[in-house]
Amino acid sequence: MRNDPDLIREVEQFLYREARLLDERRFHEWVGLFTDDVRYWMAGRSNLYPKHSKAISILDPSRYVEDDTALEDELALLDETKETLMSRVARLDTGMAWAEDPPSRTRHMISNIEVEPGADENELKVYSNFIVYRSRAGSEEDFYVGARQDVLRRVDGEWKIAGRKMTLDQNVLSAKNVSIFF
Repeated sequence: MRNDPDLIREVEQFLYREARLLDERRFHEWVGLFTDDVRYWMAGRSNLYPKHSKAISILDPSRYVEDDTALEDELALLDETKETLMSRVARLDTGMAWAEDPPSRTRHMISNIEVEPGADENELKVYSNFIVYRSRAGSEEDFYVGARQDVLRRVDGEWKIAGRKMTLDQNVLSAKNVSIFF
């Protein structure tokens, strides 16, 4: 599977199309790319010392970590279902989403796409990196940089996103809000 260039190209085109839908603010079509049971989850990284660090001696072992990424049962920046994603899109349609008035302009860049077999024969595990540039209201600019782990599932002959785990490289966000989609 890893060496199937046609499958890899198909997955790449799916992810690039998804990015274009977001950048063109075609959110209803974008939500249609998800399965009904999707979990759309995002967390940041911690800034704790690795257990093997010799840079500093800290007496409190809780300040050391094995891994600097959040676990899925820990606090997340986003932890959404298809229903909550659809609710956010519907709220944008009302014109009452003040964090998006005026609307953000985004540019999603996806790279380093890797494809592996999934847990089921209809699924793929897809790794990618992303940079999302957001500008809004003339003076606001934000960059979000991170990695994604997606589960793609073939449903009625088409790929759908059945799971998305995003890890931001930033420990602290300078953005005023996280009102865009990734």
